[in-house]
Parts: sequence; C-alpha cells; structure tokens
Amino acid sequence: MARKLVESTAHFSHLYYRLRLPDADVPEGMLPMRHIDAVSVGKQSGLRYAQIQPAWAAELEALELSSHPTADPHDLYDESAFDQLARDFPEGCFAGFDGDRLVAMGVGIRCNFDPDDPLHTIADIVPSDHSGSGHLRTGRWYYGTSIATRPEYRRRGIGGELYELRKQVCVDLGLEGIVAGGVMPGYADHKAEMSADEYIARVRAGELYDRTLSFQIDNGFEAVCGLPNYLSDPATDSWAALIMWRNPRLATRP
Repeated sequence: MARKLVESTAHFSHLYYRLRLPDADVPEGMLPMRHIDAVSVGKQSGLRYAQIQPAWAAELEALELSSHPTADPHDLYDESAFDQLARDFPEGCFAGFDGDRLVAMGVGIRCNFDPDDPLHTIADIVPSDHSGSGHLRTGRWYYGTSIATRPEYRRRGIGGELYELRKQVCVDLGLEGIVAGGVMPGYADHKAEMSADEYIARVRAGELYDRTLSFQIDNGFEAVCGLPNYLSDPATDSWAALIMWRNPRLATRP
C-alpha cells in the first residue's frame, strides 16, 4: 500500500525512505533516530510522511490537544485511541516528520455515511469514552477525524499534502470519498450576527474568509451545511461545518 501511494500520487516526490541512523554511527550521548518508513516526501514542505505507528500515540495526542485548545479533550483522540487507530487503519493515517520530529498529522477512519441524512456529531463517529478508534473495516467513506500541524510549520503546504494523501487512500481503496466535521474558527467572530449555515454560505461564496474552511474549499471540498453540537467548543458554540470530497474515479464509472 505504501509503495502504491508513492507511485500514484503525482504531488509528491517518488521516494521511499527508511530513515534511521545506525546505532553504531550515533555520537555518544545521542539517541538513535526513530525508524520511519516514509510513503512520500512533500514536494512543497519537504516533510517525510509515514503511516502512523502505535509508538507515536503520545506525540499524536499532544499535537491534537495543541491544535484544538478550546475543544473538550473528551471529544478528541487520546493516547489510547491513537494507539488503537494505528492498529486499525494505519494505511489511512499519516504523520509528517521534519527530520526526527513529528510536526503534522492527518488521520481518519472508514465509516458508513448517508449524504441524504448528514447531521451527526463526532460522538456518533468516534466513541466518546475512547474505547476505540471508530474504524469500520467495511465502511464506504473515509472520515477525517483530525488534521493538525505545529504552529511554526503552518503555511508550508502541509495541509494540502495531507489531503492529497488521504484522497489517494480513497482512490486506492475504492471509497466514496472523504467526509468530516470541519472546524471553522472564524465563526467565533460572527456567531452573534449570523447563523452557522449563513456563515458557511458566505465563506463558500467568498464573501468571508475562514482560515480552515476556506482552505478546505480551496482543496476541493464541498462545504455542505452546519453541524450543531458537533464537539464541545465554546468559541464556536459547538458548531462545525460538514465538508465532503467525492472520489472522482467513482463519479465517472459507467
């Protein structure tokens, strides 16, 4: 699967790395670099992307928490859930490395989703008690549960590279597409004057800019509607935007 991703994703350098400094070559007092099987190298960012591993669960949790500071941690993956996710669906979850440092991630699960009945909360997708990842092996959609980048690495094209990797997963597995509850941080400044659906419509029309939702639209996602009580976040009154990307390979089938 890793080699297939590299060969079929035109946006990335066609490289396959095993990044490891042999223990014999490590200077005294330094730890050897972790073992990273990179499935691609970001053409714009230069990051090496690898399928997540259980050993990285604590780092992934820390990145998740730092990227959603106003959200209720119970609505986010914790270390145990990341550990399980890495075992359930590693081929659909990616971490980005600058050298030996984990600086970004884009993770998700397979689920069943009905576009004609779209309203849901994150608790409908991922167990709120952190008892599992929520992954369904036969699910027909890829659900994007989290995408995060360290602040000092933003605006380097990393988000777009992670989206391309996940789109390629859908193509390779024949999934219907990607769906997610997208955060819309800009709504915090407008919630007193308009509904979430009006805000989404104005962002969609280009009349307002939201650093997350506008970016997702620019990456080929539809901004469908608001999702009330999606996750507990007082900054946005717990609203999120339903975003969707449809696999064009399926749309063109005879």
